[in-house]
Amino acid sequence: MSSLSRELVFLILQFLDEEKFKETVHKLEQESGFYFNMKYFEDEVHNGNWDEVEKYLSGFTKVDDNRYSMKIFFEIRKQKYLEALDKHDRSKAVDILVKDLKVFATFNEELFKEITQLLTLENFRENEQLSKYGDTKSARAIMLVELKKLIEANPLFRDKLQFPNLKNSRLRTLINQSLNWQHQLCKNPRPNPDIKTLFVDHSCGQPNGARAPSPANNPLLGALPKAGGFPPLGAHGPFQPTPAAVPAPLAGWMSNASTVTHPAVSGGPGIGLGASSIPAALKHPRTPPSNPSVDYPSGDSDHVAKRTRPMGLSDEVNLPVNVMPVSFPGHGHGPAFNALDDLPKTVARSLNQGSSPMSMDFHPAQQTLLLVGTNVGDIGLWEVGSRERLVLRNFKVWDLSACSMPLQAALVKDPAVSVNRVIWSPDGNLFGVAYSRHIVQIYSYHGGEDVRQHLEIDAHVGGVNDLAFSTPNKQLCVITCGDDKTIKVWDAGTGAKQYTFEGHEAPVYSVCPHYKENIQFIFSTALDGKIKAWLYDNLGSRVDYEAPGRWCTTMAYSADGTRLFSCGTSKNGESHIVEWNESEGAVKKQYLGFRKPSLGVVQFDTMKNRYLAAGDEFVIKFWDMDNVKLLTTVEADGGLPASPRIRFNKDGTLLAVSANDNVIKVLANTDGTRLLRTFENLSYDTSRTSEVNKPAINPISAAAAAAATSSTAGLTDRGGASVVSISGMNGDARSLGDVKPRITEESNDESKIWKLTEINEPAQCRSLRLPENLRATKISRLIYTNSGSAILALASNAIHLLWKWQRSDRNSTGKATAGVSPHLWQPSSGILMTNDVTDTNPEESVSCFALSKNDSYVMSASGGKISLFNMMTFKTMTTFMPPPPAATFLAFHPQDNNIIAIGMDDSTIQIYNVRVDEVKSKLKGHSKRITGLAFSHVLNVLVSSGADAQICVWSSDGWEKQKTRLLQVPAGRPATAQSDTRVQFHQDQIHFLVVHETQLAIYEATKLESLKQWLPREPSAPISHATFSCDSQLVYASFLDATVCVFTAANLRLRCRINPSAYLPSNVSVPNVHPLVIAAHPQEANQFAIGLSDGGVHVFEPVESEGKWGVPPPAENGSASSVPANTPSVGVASGSEQAQQR
Repeated sequence: MSSLSRELVFLILQFLDEEKFKETVHKLEQESGFYFNMKYFEDEVHNGNWDEVEKYLSGFTKVDDNRYSMKIFFEIRKQKYLEALDKHDRSKAVDILVKDLKVFATFNEELFKEITQLLTLENFRENEQLSKYGDTKSARAIMLVELKKLIEANPLFRDKLQFPNLKNSRLRTLINQSLNWQHQLCKNPRPNPDIKTLFVDHSCGQPNGARAPSPANNPLLGALPKAGGFPPLGAHGPFQPTPAAVPAPLAGWMSNASTVTHPAVSGGPGIGLGASSIPAALKHPRTPPSNPSVDYPSGDSDHVAKRTRPMGLSDEVNLPVNVMPVSFPGHGHGPAFNALDDLPKTVARSLNQGSSPMSMDFHPAQQTLLLVGTNVGDIGLWEVGSRERLVLRNFKVWDLSACSMPLQAALVKDPAVSVNRVIWSPDGNLFGVAYSRHIVQIYSYHGGEDVRQHLEIDAHVGGVNDLAFSTPNKQLCVITCGDDKTIKVWDAGTGAKQYTFEGHEAPVYSVCPHYKENIQFIFSTALDGKIKAWLYDNLGSRVDYEAPGRWCTTMAYSADGTRLFSCGTSKNGESHIVEWNESEGAVKKQYLGFRKPSLGVVQFDTMKNRYLAAGDEFVIKFWDMDNVKLLTTVEADGGLPASPRIRFNKDGTLLAVSANDNVIKVLANTDGTRLLRTFENLSYDTSRTSEVNKPAINPISAAAAAAATSSTAGLTDRGGASVVSISGMNGDARSLGDVKPRITEESNDESKIWKLTEINEPAQCRSLRLPENLRATKISRLIYTNSGSAILALASNAIHLLWKWQRSDRNSTGKATAGVSPHLWQPSSGILMTNDVTDTNPEESVSCFALSKNDSYVMSASGGKISLFNMMTFKTMTTFMPPPPAATFLAFHPQDNNIIAIGMDDSTIQIYNVRVDEVKSKLKGHSKRITGLAFSHVLNVLVSSGADAQICVWSSDGWEKQKTRLLQVPAGRPATAQSDTRVQFHQDQIHFLVVHETQLAIYEATKLESLKQWLPREPSAPISHATFSCDSQLVYASFLDATVCVFTAANLRLRCRINPSAYLPSNVSVPNVHPLVIAAHPQEANQFAIGLSDGGVHVFEPVESEGKWGVPPPAENGSASSVPANTPSVGVASGSEQAQQR
């Protein structure tokens, strides 16, 4: 159903509600499945109308859809069963047990038996777990609270719990506007029309020459709309396959084409998972080109000939209220590019993405806004002018339950995922991401850091190789192609599939949608070198031709849409850029300058209507479109890969280029440099105002408003990659998602005096001590749940504490925050998650736990057996591995949750398979108890650390020991006998953080070499714990003197210090109360929590006016240091910077 049809349902719902058609309203809600009316649901539950409750739910979910749905139906049927028992209606209870509850026996047979046994009790309250059951009314109210939480957490109810904000009687208003419009079109409109029906269009019967009445005098509501303001609803419906003549540009190609037509298929997604047919050399890595972001007018558009930029934004650009338009020479009416000086050749910015950029695209209007996709599935959004990374998202499947079984199986077998393509929609309100595994994700962009999930499509079996936006029939759609040899067209609003084009005999490598002579079509290229063209119908391919090189080819038009180019690389490394004669389907011009075989797949981009650019031989090569000879080359200060990825912004004033070491270089011409300085100054000026009064900066240059011309076809690299995960210090292996850091890559100006940010007062940061109604001893372990909405702690007395944040007016996201107090959560049964303990004092035992990726289970130990708890019920699912030896650290395998690495107090590491209850391998290499474990699925290794200050690297394939190294403890700082060494992988999965009471260090895993080191200054207190922020840009460290320090992770340099006076009451003795553990929020890079020795837990965030923890100090060499440095540096070595020493 199209998005407008869906909106029409909402209008009808509003109309029915206003007209008091109560039963019909809820029937339509249920049948459409668009809006779940929580108020109605609550009323039915309170009234005990169980049949209606389940019937209403059935419009949105079924029992076995997912674990949330199963729990919802179980709670309802259990309540119905208990009410029958409470009324001593045994026959009805048995009927409910057999018909309604038995379905759950296959999932939990023990629970079903326990429910059945309630029949044998005179009063089911004799059961310990039901002893607190009150009367029916209170029981329904308690259950309803749980049901609402489950519904809100259930992904099937996403976007269905909020009714759109509509003005009253919106449907009536639209009808009145339509009638007014019909009346205005009457040849002889009467002053007081008598409209008696809506079944036919209105027409005034008797001509009287009177003018149309004004809306004020008209009995119909609403003002007259502007002409063209209300297109018919049908125009927004699904594409209607209308026969169309082959356009002249394609007809010439067909004269040489195969006479066989390939049918297009409109149907469901393909079933089965075939092996990828793209060669390994292409995928690890490869450099495909990207395609234009396209905005095509429809065939009946009256301004086709006038458009200067058929592939970009419309000519109208809205400037923000608070930003004055900036005018630069070289833009506007005259020709902008007349000399080499117009080429962006000067390196103006260097941005460190953190992983290798695979695809880039500038925003079509905000021309300094750069979207980046990387080889580990990351999505970054940079404001190039201010050097600020606004958004960082790590790959995760939004709704795994909605994915096909082949995709689920593929991700379990190998979670490595790369971004193949990122691209903005023509208006910049959406952007799409194509991944190397099945998935396309569409985000909506609302300015600044506001990026929201819009659509997730399981698009192709295998990799999704390219993605583009197009607007056939005035409806925005997404075009994808993939390893399964198909091209597919999707509705960008709903995700509904419109077309499947079949006919290629090899994986489809790229797509290029376009229009000519009022005909809209799609070019596609495959890995066998075939080029095909498709109209938006089901009549098959109109073109079957071969591209030069016959392998990886992409196609792109000039900005004005009149010239067609392609760039390709053969399997032998021969690269070609050619211009096509569209009328003949032949190569018109071949550009020179590829002197030797390329080391990767060359990609290119077009710059307005004048230049071509390509990345090859470690440089950027430029051609004038009218001259086949190479115009010039640019080295971009060196450091480029063999085939760098490139992307122009719309005006051609900036060029983004991928460089080595995860860097993106942004090249600028004179106008581009001015543009960057303008928004750098705007960013600086606005940062000095308060957050409340700060205007929204929407940096659109006057050039975008004056000249709507653009570069179109950017061609982007792709490569093999991995899903990013961080092995936590507390032994959990979590996949990151929805990370929203506020990171600025500040320019280090040595002339400015840097000062360490000291936080001494509570008002200087936002901190919150979490509520306590259970007397906990010291906090031994601490972690945020993967959802970011709760914090789990393990106290030294073996009891777990879980704090949950709820959605509210003050906390709309329901995520953890220092601004709203959570509640210490327990299930209604009142039970606690308590670990098994030995006869010895549990305070002396080593505690450890690990959280499953979906937050459903926690595995935990406190010196006794290892326990597996259900996080929703707090029930113990199982216990295993009684001591000795006792478990001291736990870590889930990143690719198989059934495999757990268990560190022991006898210095061994046991690789345990939960499913078969068997130890698969026992690793020996340490001499004291294991204190840290971390997996890297990029390197396929396990890194371990122990109380012996030794670090070992093990292969996670065969579990052989690869390397070992002793931590270098500084002279004069002997470690205590029980000193822990913790390890945690950086986001890149290659470097890892080492935490010891005497130091922080960054190691490289393959060589096991220390790259960076920070040592506390004597005689400062020892380090108690440390962790990376969720984006690995910061390191948070706690100390035994109750100080908390924030470091820049790239160089381990201190940027902010939080002193105890900022969060501890003045009457607390600091030596007795100090942080023992620290945890980072999984999505908010500037939030962390600490667990104290007195059982308290504090959450910290910077004050809103700052938005971050201090400012990084200038590097010693005047440039920002990155993690992959070649020489180690020690924090205390720079004697001139006393602030760096504690």
